[in-house]
Amino acid sequence: MPECQNCGSFVTDAYARVFTPPDEDEPRVCPDCPDKIRDGADVRQARSTRGT
Repeated sequence: MPECQNCGSFVTDAYARVFTPPDEDEPRVCPDCPDKIRDGADVRQARSTRGT
């Protein structure tokens, strides 16, 4: 099962297939990461809270 590289949370195979670069096996950030977001091909610190 794929896991988020940032927080270690479980992600579905479908999520990993869509949001993981071709040369990676697991996503770098997931929807459960409160402090990181995807920004194009990069991952960056969130600029505002994410509803928590």
